[in-house]
Amino acid sequence: MKKSKESIDELIKATLSEEEAAFYDELEEQNLFGKLEGIYKGKLGWLAVIINVVLVLWFILFVYCTVQFFNTDITNELIKWASGGFLSILAVGMLKLFVWMQMDKNDILRELKRLELQIAVLVGENS
Repeated sequence: MKKSKESIDELIKATLSEEEAAFYDELEEQNLFGKLEGIYKGKLGWLAVIINVVLVLWFILFVYCTVQFFNTDITNELIKWASGGFLSILAVGMLKLFVWMQMDKNDILRELKRLELQIAVLVGENS
């Protein structure tokens, strides 16, 4: 399967102009750090920065609640700190899910652009 994909990529690159081939190379699959970087470069990059700041604050609250939970012996306070810790770690998980979904969305958009380019090449060959 990998050989087939590589041969198709080479065939597409051979039919593209230099500018189109450079654009096609930019659409290659990225590593994890490239995907994270892509979140901050998009239209919602400002939102990603805010989400990460809020995520860090929720995590600090989780650590604080955990420390307070282990430093108390009163049952009502144990319930209060455990609830706060549970809520904060839940918020951290939800925010992380949002960031990962944004990375997945960028991957899907990149693949759609690749498909559009491949279709444009095929239509150009058949005309």
